Amino acid sequence: MENNIKINFENYLNKKNFSSSQKEIKESNFNNFIKNGFPNKRIEDWKFSDLKQIITTNFENIDFSKKEEQSNIEENFTFDLEHNKIVFINGIISKIDFSYEDEKKIIVEQNSNLEKELSENSLLNLNTAFVSNYTKILVKSGYQFKKPLILFNYLTNDLNNNGLNTRVDINLEDDTSLNIINISNENLNNNFLNFRQKINIGKNSILKNYSLDINKNSNFKYSFKDINLEKNSHLEYFILSKGSKFSKHDINCSLNNEYGSVVLNGIIDLNDERHHEIKTKINHNEENCKSYQLIKSVLNDNSKGVYQGKIYVDSKAQKTDGYQLSRALLLSDEVEFNAKPELEIYADDVKCSHGSTSGNIDENSIFYLMSRGLSYEQSKKLLTNGFLNEVIEKITNEDVKSLVKEFIGITEWTLIK
Repeated sequence: MENNIKINFENYLNKKNFSSSQKEIKESNFNNFIKNGFPNKRIEDWKFSDLKQIITTNFENIDFSKKEEQSNIEENFTFDLEHNKIVFINGIISKIDFSYEDEKKIIVEQNSNLEKELSENSLLNLNTAFVSNYTKILVKSGYQFKKPLILFNYLTNDLNNNGLNTRVDINLEDDTSLNIINISNENLNNNFLNFRQKINIGKNSILKNYSLDINKNSNFKYSFKDINLEKNSHLEYFILSKGSKFSKHDINCSLNNEYGSVVLNGIIDLNDERHHEIKTKINHNEENCKSYQLIKSVLNDNSKGVYQGKIYVDSKAQKTDGYQLSRALLLSDEVEFNAKPELEIYADDVKCSHGSTSGNIDENSIFYLMSRGLSYEQSKKLLTNGFLNEVIEKITNEDVKSLVKEFIGITEWTLIK
């Protein structure tokens, strides 16, 4: 496979007209990827999700020769909410619609000039090596979005055993607000998807970022989010991890000035042999900042769920308030759940806590509900939805909250608090 990827990269460089400096950046990142390869379980951050073994088992080769042509495919998602949108087809922008906004306050552009950087994360090196034009979204100072912005990602059905690397940079200037919904319509074929977002949240700004992986598919997905917050800024982040065959959400969030806050919640909802991981790191780099994390997992059949989370507190970050909790509900004897909550604290005036629990569904509660006339499956559904609803109710955007309930299958009669 390595030789095939090398050939892909040589062909890619030859057909593109990169400047000498950009070519050098891409070559150095690619060489770093080849040196380290796909991450394996010997790397601490990948000890529960051996991507090298997963890739070797499921792919003979991966073709990173991404198609560049535009497509006229129309989206087939219908949502009962007013929204703006940017549509990506195979990683290329196909449509931009800001019907509800003042377009003078928003800049969206494709950029091919990458910064010179090498990462210890080989997948970020791979992304930099193969990204041609990445997307930059700028919200100008003082602008408050009126409606959510949906980032639609489509894969066409002719993609099979392909590797797709995409990058989106989002910059909120001071005193701005934006709600983003990331959602994909992915085909049923085997593909490796390597998504990267780099987000800056300016002073007094608010970002609500919702990532919804909902459609059942056979893709293998890695999503890395690097988020930086400035003074008195706020991030609300929610993950619904459900559809892909393999998925790892990797979130690195840094509170770089005082009075910043992060609320990061997520749901892993799996069946069959799906393997999903959520990994978070919240860096408290300045004083008087807060972070809250709650991740809940429901695992059935032969699925595997992983949560790794770290709260890092710098010596300067006095008055930190950090909370982290992972809970898992195991619905089968064949499932596997691994958790690794961590605190790394170098300040002495802080309030931090972390924990993780996992267990089977309460059979006494099942028996009680069945005695009230419900079937076994109805009883299990009630208890499962009640378990997940604590996370869903923390979503502050009511439209997104309704969407998530719809995707999970929560209705009034299937909900117990």
